[in-house]
Amino acid sequence: QLHLVESGGGLVQSGGSLRLSCSGSGSAFDDYAIGWFRQAPGKEREGISCISAHGGTTNLLPAAEGRFTVSRDNNKNTVYLQMNRLRPEDSAVYYCAAVSIFVPDTIRATCTNPPTASDFDHWGQGTQVTVSS
Repeated sequence: QLHLVESGGGLVQSGGSLRLSCSGSGSAFDDYAIGWFRQAPGKEREGISCISAHGGTTNLLPAAEGRFTVSRDNNKNTVYLQMNRLRPEDSAVYYCAAVSIFVPDTIRATCTNPPTASDFDHWGQGTQVTVSS
């Protein structure tokens, strides 16, 4: 069973940067595609990015393109979400989630589209990001 832990959240001023980390344990990390999601109070969970198991495919929400980048280091069992030029509307709890490349419906792990929460099976506890204006 893959266990995920997010870190790196915090309070930052508008225009600032944060790098979130998603660390995995308990299973072969490079068997999983990883998605980043966020949820603001009163809003639905939103998929931000996806990176395939070996990093060959990434996908970003259009609103995040040019500001956010996703990467992974499987030697460290970690996926990163670098967030630059942050805006107050980026404030939310950020979650990482994983889907195995061995699921029967393998398209879930291909990251060919921005991630959908229902496609992911393993979730971290979330980290709060607050951007002040």
